[in-house]
Amino acid sequence: MADGTHALPSGHLPAEAKTMSGAEYVAGVLKEEGVKQIIGFPASELFDASAALDIPPLIARTQRVAVNIAEGYARATAGRELAVVTVQYGPGAESAFAGIAQAFNDRVPMLFLPTGYPRGSEAVAPNFESRRNFRHITKWCEAATQVDDLPKLMHAAISRVRNGPPAPVLLELPVDLLAERLDALPADHRRPRRSVPQAGDREVVDLAESLLAAKNPVILAGQGVLSASATPELIELAELLNIPVMTTPNGKSAFPEDHPLALGTAGRARPATVDHFLAKADVVFALGSSLTRSYYILPVPEDKTILHVTLDDADLGKDYAIAQGVVADAASVLKQMIALIRRDHLPLVERQQPAAEIAAIRAAFMEKWMPLLTSDSTPISPYRVVWEIMQAIDPKTSIVTHDAGNPRDQFCPFYVASTPGSYIGWGKTTQLGSGLGFAIGAKLARPDATVVNLMGESAFGMVGIDFETAVRCNLPVLTIVLRNNVLGGYAKSMPIATTKYGANRVTGSYAPIAEALGGYAECVVDPEMLRPALLRALDKVNAGQAALIEVVTHEEPRLAGLW
Repeated sequence: MADGTHALPSGHLPAEAKTMSGAEYVAGVLKEEGVKQIIGFPASELFDASAALDIPPLIARTQRVAVNIAEGYARATAGRELAVVTVQYGPGAESAFAGIAQAFNDRVPMLFLPTGYPRGSEAVAPNFESRRNFRHITKWCEAATQVDDLPKLMHAAISRVRNGPPAPVLLELPVDLLAERLDALPADHRRPRRSVPQAGDREVVDLAESLLAAKNPVILAGQGVLSASATPELIELAELLNIPVMTTPNGKSAFPEDHPLALGTAGRARPATVDHFLAKADVVFALGSSLTRSYYILPVPEDKTILHVTLDDADLGKDYAIAQGVVADAASVLKQMIALIRRDHLPLVERQQPAAEIAAIRAAFMEKWMPLLTSDSTPISPYRVVWEIMQAIDPKTSIVTHDAGNPRDQFCPFYVASTPGSYIGWGKTTQLGSGLGFAIGAKLARPDATVVNLMGESAFGMVGIDFETAVRCNLPVLTIVLRNNVLGGYAKSMPIATTKYGANRVTGSYAPIAEALGGYAECVVDPEMLRPALLRALDKVNAGQAALIEVVTHEEPRLAGLW
């Protein structure tokens, strides 16, 4: 330069010219993105940097539950709001691993920002480097190595949360980098928009013609319908073509289950309507589903013609041979199909109207199960608990979830989810205890909703202290714990250990724990006292206090669809 000074290359400005720390920049981007809270467990430099910008922390008692809370938040907002989790490097990231694995398998978008060891020591054993260890349970997994890369890395991470197949996205932030200063301004951050991929015209014609020509088609709606807010379009197509609709466990509530064309949820345990119509179907239209084979999901029989719409091309042909695969957003495809059918007046093959048949099969199914649902037995039948929950809450203003194992299998076939997003179901990976965090996250997202979580005592044993998180953070959820003093269903997998050593036995009382943690709690042993107890707990929840009802039940091996 003329005065003898030399211009410094980009990224090497003098320290005095740099305006904020790396942590302040990241927090500023989160503020620009409209993030309402940052979830996690200390230590993380992002908590203070975010709090300075009026983004409050939500501190869980365990890192795994913190991630579960973020998942519940993301699912209750259909991914429209950015769920952000931060934890400490090393043990914090290690403890969060299970939660991220759950979210990855459930296809839930979230931004995971673990801190990292100081640069240069991160790969030294036994230091746990998130960038290497989370690679198979995130769809994008990177670490910042230079503070001046933060603007492009944050933009890239958030772009990936918003677009493509939903999944956790990880950006590891070394603690020494978060303390460095950079000259970028969060106000210059460009908010990535969501792209909505559409099917090609020929693909839409082929889908429509296949459905119109089918004699007994069924629609299998997955979580992608919820993520795309596509329930109105799904109802319109189902009514237009008179096609029955069932959902995956993750997709439960994507189609209103009080609709005449609703079959229910195709889980391991399921209503008879699902079995009947899936058996007679010639074409299965899997919409917004990964079509994953799982012990907890009813498989599609091999003799069916499968049409498959998904956001992830890796789903196509993954577990099933498909007749047609389309990579597109569920709402877009539905809109395109409806427009085509209405515009071109495409002919519908003659077939029976299914509504009356659905109603008759459902009525017979409920008649078979009503003795268990209304049982006066003591200990109390878990199905009586399901029935009383259904009578006590308004499904249109509530969000319910379950835990893994028997609570899911007993609850899912009978609970009628009538509003999109009113049920957080899960059935691919099933970690005990996840339901509590999902419920807390749902309440965080939807403070107006009544949020109910049904879990067993083994699940409560995994995460029960995080009931205090709901109390402390003013997120009044209702948790119902089924207590039968056994690990439900596990005796058959270890019969010798159970017979000789009682390996399936557990003990404890859980209402006193919830009360000690600051919540309202009752223990119910009489079936006639169950509904009054639930109503008292709901009154407490509506008044702002988290509540727990412990119900002493018997072990119940009978499951819908398997008995």
